[in-house]
Amino acid sequence: MRILLTNDDGIQAVGLRAMHAALCAAGHEVAVVAPVTEQSAVGHAITLSAPLRVKEFRDHGFFGRGVTGTPADCVKLALSTLVTDRPDVVVSGINAGANVGVDLLYSGTVSAATEGAFMGYPALAVSVDDFNPADLSEQARYACELLARLPLDQLPQKCVLNLNFPKRPVAEFLGLKLCAHTRVAYEDWFEERRDPRGRPYYWMCGELDGARISPDRDRRLLSEGWVTLTPLKFDFTDHETMVLLERRLL
Repeated sequence: MRILLTNDDGIQAVGLRAMHAALCAAGHEVAVVAPVTEQSAVGHAITLSAPLRVKEFRDHGFFGRGVTGTPADCVKLALSTLVTDRPDVVVSGINAGANVGVDLLYSGTVSAATEGAFMGYPALAVSVDDFNPADLSEQARYACELLARLPLDQLPQKCVLNLNFPKRPVAEFLGLKLCAHTRVAYEDWFEERRDPRGRPYYWMCGELDGARISPDRDRRLLSEGWVTLTPLKFDFTDHETMVLLERRLL
C-alpha cells in the first residue's frame, strides 16, 4: 500500500519513527509529512496568516518532510502538493498519550487523520496510553498487521478509525475491543504558580471521574489492558434537538 504517515508529536517522535519502520518492513510505500515541532492538543487548527515551510529529514534509512505548521496543515499540504502518488490510507501516530473520549476534540493526531478523511481517504489514528514511551516498535508492528486486515475500501466516506494501545507490553494485551468513545468530560482546574521572577502563571490540570466512565467504552477498556478501536464519523448535527426545535419553532 501507499501510505501517508503523519502525527502531532513531531517528525522526530518515537512513535512516528516506529510506525515508519514497521510499515516499511512490511513492504509498504511510506511518505512522511509531519510537524517539525510538537503540536499536541492543537486540534484541527490550520495556518492562515503565516507561510508554511518544509524541511527534509534524512537519517538511518528514514526520509520525511517536516512542516512548520499543524497536523491538519501537514495533511492538507501533503495530499494537495507534496505527495504526487495518491495514498491508499492516511495514518497518524503513534501518539504519546491516549486519544479517547473528549480527547478527540483536542487531539492533533485524530485531527490529522480526520483531515485525510475529509479529503476522501481512509484514515487511521494510532495512540498509546503512555506520555513517555521509550520504544513503540511492538505496537507499531501490531498496528501495521491490523492495518492489513482493515476493509479500507469498504469504509464509509469521512470515517476515521481510532486505535489506542494500553500502557503495557504487547504480550500482555487482553485483546482487541471494538467500542464507542467515552462521553465523560474532564474536570479541569488551573494551578497558580510563580516563575523565577515571581510573576504568576497558570498550569491547567484535569482528570476524569472514573466512577462515571461506562465499562464498555474506550477509556475504561484501555485502562483494563484492552486495545480499543473506535470508528468515528463527524456529523455535528444534533438530530434529536432538531426534532424538538421543529416542534417548537415550525
